[in-house]
Amino acid sequence: MINELNIILFDGVCNLCNSTVSLLIKHDPEYKLHFAAQQTSAGKEIMKHHGIKDGHNSVVFIQGNKVFYKSDAIIEIAKLISGWPRMYRFSAIFPKFLRDGIYDLVAKNRYRVFGKRKDCAIPTDANKKRFL
Repeated sequence: MINELNIILFDGVCNLCNSTVSLLIKHDPEYKLHFAAQQTSAGKEIMKHHGIKDGHNSVVFIQGNKVFYKSDAIIEIAKLISGWPRMYRFSAIFPKFLRDGIYDLVAKNRYRVFGKRKDCAIPTDANKKRFL
């Protein structure tokens, strides 16, 4: 069953990542996306199942048996949501090295700029079914 879900693995202690998850939930009225913090037991199990190494500095998007990282993950996620964030799918017109370079710059500085939590955020009752 887990291979049938569109799963976003995110950094659960990153404020930017948690804000992004909230934005994605808002723009996913059809419940196409499911989420797991990489630090949780569910997140670690999914990473192990797909051969994803711990400690990488990227959002991970799993669609079936395909695993997407960095800007590729953002593009694939944007294809499934509604509203203005859907425009990120058009970033595919830029070369991957450029997209991933910008992604790496933001990822490297995300804690310093946006802050970090001590623990993973707890989903609201309304959103619990989206989190693994």
